Amino acid sequence: MKFLKSLRDLRKKRRLHTSLILDFFWFNLALWLLVIATIAAVAIDFSLTSGNYTEMSTDMKMSASDYVSGARSEKSVRLLLEAGGWLEKLDEDRRVVAVEGVKKDDLRTYTESQLIALLGNSESQPYYYSAATIEDGREARYLLLKLPREKVAIDVYPSESYFLMYFNNRIIIYLILWIALLLFLIFIYSYWVARRIRKPLNKLSYGLGRMIEGDYSTRISIEAEKEFTQIRDAFNYMADMIERTTLEKRRAEESKQRLIVDLSHDLKTPITSIQGYAQALHEGRVDDPERQKRYLNYIHQKSGRVSLLIQHMLDLLKLDSPDYVVKAERREIGEFLREVVADAYGEIERRDFELVVAIPDTGTYAVFDPEPLTRVIHNLLSNALQHNPPGTRLRIGLCDAGDRVEIVVADNGRGIPKELWGTIFDPFVRGDPSRSAEGGTGLGLSIAMRITEKMGGTIRLSGDEEEKTIFTITLRK
Repeated sequence: MKFLKSLRDLRKKRRLHTSLILDFFWFNLALWLLVIATIAAVAIDFSLTSGNYTEMSTDMKMSASDYVSGARSEKSVRLLLEAGGWLEKLDEDRRVVAVEGVKKDDLRTYTESQLIALLGNSESQPYYYSAATIEDGREARYLLLKLPREKVAIDVYPSESYFLMYFNNRIIIYLILWIALLLFLIFIYSYWVARRIRKPLNKLSYGLGRMIEGDYSTRISIEAEKEFTQIRDAFNYMADMIERTTLEKRRAEESKQRLIVDLSHDLKTPITSIQGYAQALHEGRVDDPERQKRYLNYIHQKSGRVSLLIQHMLDLLKLDSPDYVVKAERREIGEFLREVVADAYGEIERRDFELVVAIPDTGTYAVFDPEPLTRVIHNLLSNALQHNPPGTRLRIGLCDAGDRVEIVVADNGRGIPKELWGTIFDPFVRGDPSRSAEGGTGLGLSIAMRITEKMGGTIRLSGDEEEKTIFTITLRK
């Protein structure tokens, strides 16, 4: 298993052209092995069919080619006949058409296989055989020599005539077989190369099809050469980005829908009150000047609340826009925080809060934009002052946290229910679950979170027994 895993890992690092070169090398090696195997098969077959085919070294000529017209001598013919041998002339169908000497067997025609077997000159045969082709014969095509085996002194080597007859009869068979094996080898090579390329492409095509159908969770797994793994990684990265973007878009749409619903709810209450008071004044149902003044004051307050709600909603939408950019730069934050606290000190003192400030004298730097960060801190201070009774201890601190800087706004007042900690920064969520007319817009903390994130920071809510509410703003150094 480890060996196979090592091979797969090696293939991942290998480029496609390297794999194709290796495939071509193995194809050529197989081709050469096929050639060698074919030659070996021919040699083995030849040796098996030739058997003990012999040509005798005697004083007489023992090859049929020596008795063909133009090459024969009367002495050679006489010696052959005296030794009990004879010559047979065969036509194209291997039938005996003439005999020179005394024929001692009854064979008048030969099949091709029978003739090849006889020329093999096995030890069990009573005669020695040799054959030659007659080039200028009219009726006769072959000359067959026969000689009793006991008359022959043997010096073994294959004759030229047997080679010619063997290849005339077997070469077509071996050629067809070799071509068939070559075509099979080419098919295997083509299939292997096509499979190497087609398999990862099929997986990629399947993944693209799933993406087109809207399944953005599709990921592909390709174990192949480096080019294909690069395509796989790029595809999976693209799919991940599309899925994430689609999910964020869906969440944004859902958030906008909730914003519209919540905004409609929050606008409906003050607008209904304004309509009621205005209608009473318009119809003259309020004669008392004091009541008229009080009704007008209600209308003024409610219209101010509607205006504030709309302004906060516009601010929130502006912060959600990618075009909104804060000018966050690395600045000294300690003195900035002291100025923010000083601006709010009058309201803190008027509310009879106990103020605790813990800002180090040494220079502390962070990446922030003073104007939007001032709004965030004022919002936290305003919430603490509005929702807690007099005498509450309010703590404002600044501390160095390694590569970050933390601003802490904490109080020991009423606190926020823990079940709201996870959603407190969502739009229209208030620390007081009831949507009272005197409450805030429910958008302040959402705006604070988006401003902090635009500066590359975070804001979180926590609490303990001593301080029920602790807001921590974390900024980059």
